[in-house]
Amino acid sequence: MQDVTQKTPIDVVLADSNPLVLTGMSEIFDKDPRFSLVATAATAEGFLGTVMRLPVGVGVIDWSLPALGAVKLIEVLQAQETAPRIVIYGDDRPDLPRQAMAAGAAGFTARSAPVETLLNTCADVAAGRMVFPFVDVRELKTDPIHTLSKKERALLEALATGMTNRQLAKEFEISANTVKFHLSNVYDKLAVTNRAQAIAFFYAARVGDR
Repeated sequence: MQDVTQKTPIDVVLADSNPLVLTGMSEIFDKDPRFSLVATAATAEGFLGTVMRLPVGVGVIDWSLPALGAVKLIEVLQAQETAPRIVIYGDDRPDLPRQAMAAGAAGFTARSAPVETLLNTCADVAAGRMVFPFVDVRELKTDPIHTLSKKERALLEALATGMTNRQLAKEFEISANTVKFHLSNVYDKLAVTNRAQAIAFFYAARVGDR
């Protein structure tokens, strides 16, 4: 008798720049009846193009996926109504789950973890759960960078390239006074007093995230 309780397989897209890793993961997901492997990609752009055409439930991506990287890719996906829930597959670094959570991922699995951990994480994420190794959420709240809004982060990144207030106003299509308002908020949140200190903070935080 057919099992009427069998659920529809979870559509998955995998993305990793390492062809051996991608092949290995593909075989793993192909063998698990809980999943339906829709496509694979070697770049963030390839992944994005696929999920824009073929909405899927879960995307498994390498944290350092070229050329956008996971953080930028997740940021782009957040604007899409049919975006998949993202599971980060990354190196076994103690800070990486925290960064993945802060970026907006729904789950994280270390490359050193057993195969079943990745599969179960994807199944749980598809069911609407957040799955991370132990992450002290107090760190997310106390890291000033994570208190910035999306626009404030973008302004800080642009500021770090050397843009003047006038150039920032043109780049973001806002008035010079609005630029000053946003930068004032950025300075307050980072506990700095000027643009030089803000830029120094930005580069120090970026180095610490590597």
